[in-house]
Amino acid sequence: MMTDYTSLLKAGWRVFRQTPVRLLWKFCRYFCWPNLWNMRRFERRQQRGEPFFPAFNMISVTETCNLSCSGCWVSRGGRKSLTMDQLDGIIHESKRHGSTFFGILGGEPLMYKGLLGLFQKHHDCYFQLFTNGTLLTDDIARQLRHAGNVTPLISIEGLDAESDRRRQGSEVYQRTLRGVRACRKAGLIFGVAASICRSNYDELVTREHIERVAREGAAYLWYYIYRPVGADAHPEEALTGQQIRGLRQFLVRERLNAPVVLIDVYWDDQGKAICPGATGMSHHISPSGAIEFCPVIQMATDFLNADGSNLTSCYAQSQFLADMRSRIARATRGCILMENPQLMTQFLQGHDVQETTTRGTAMKEYACMTGLPSHNMDMDPIAEQSRPYRWLKRHYFFGFGAYG
Repeated sequence: MMTDYTSLLKAGWRVFRQTPVRLLWKFCRYFCWPNLWNMRRFERRQQRGEPFFPAFNMISVTETCNLSCSGCWVSRGGRKSLTMDQLDGIIHESKRHGSTFFGILGGEPLMYKGLLGLFQKHHDCYFQLFTNGTLLTDDIARQLRHAGNVTPLISIEGLDAESDRRRQGSEVYQRTLRGVRACRKAGLIFGVAASICRSNYDELVTREHIERVAREGAAYLWYYIYRPVGADAHPEEALTGQQIRGLRQFLVRERLNAPVVLIDVYWDDQGKAICPGATGMSHHISPSGAIEFCPVIQMATDFLNADGSNLTSCYAQSQFLADMRSRIARATRGCILMENPQLMTQFLQGHDVQETTTRGTAMKEYACMTGLPSHNMDMDPIAEQSRPYRWLKRHYFFGFGAYG
């Protein structure tokens, strides 16, 4: 049996053997060390009471998507997109605060014209590309290799039948696997993601799935918890409290000897729940230019200007975001949208918020939601058993404010 240290070392050695030296160097130079320093700067700003700016920005560049997944908050048929000037502004303002890592979401971000050029332009940053993988061709993978500063995170929502059902497409799983294999062929450092719901739990929360992902060449596997939001929410797919606890137990156990790095953004090293938005670690910028608390709460009072140069002042002066952080931190360590949508709706109604979606029905959707189990297990937390993961979660939060 491998120890928890040799497990990560073997996973790292596998990535080292399949990844070009230049990409490994860029990963260390622009991802590992800068993010450790960025977290320290963020913590000092918080401790000193300096003007607020998050450690990381998650950016949805476009609403446009080639799939139509159930439970997705993005408006189907929406065409809102950030301009290239706004994206440049977001990155420039973030650099001023030491933040050089960005999550790039959609819609499907590979449908955003000019995105690959943006990666190459900002060669001193590192990007995580959240994609369904179906558009990730050999040619695009080669361009990402040329840029050298992008880690694709490819979403697999189930095997053949489940992927087609959840994503309302045909042969989605096989098309996604072609994207996975294009990344491996190009020598990219990439990951696979899964939003766990009731119908894919038994397929994906398994050792078999971990080993399958490792065989395909992924460096990491990222588990989310399904959040039933959007116009096609399907709350019956939300996990039960027992399943959420089972997912946590599975992650803690498998981290001891998994052949890939297992990532979640829900629990700290002691197993206490985390909300990246409530900690201020991460916020989200939508395709409309709205500066949102997180991707699934599609309300805002603050918007980017034409070139994104007002991002710093928006964060520093946003009473809405400050109130959201403090209110949610007092209410729960988990997800307010899942646990108490009525309280969240009341809070939103108390501010002069604007809906940021194309469909214009988000507030009605929140009002119809009922409370569901969240990842908050503070009465009986499950601490990390793996010593490397305990250290990473205590000193180097590697979830980077992702969504579920």
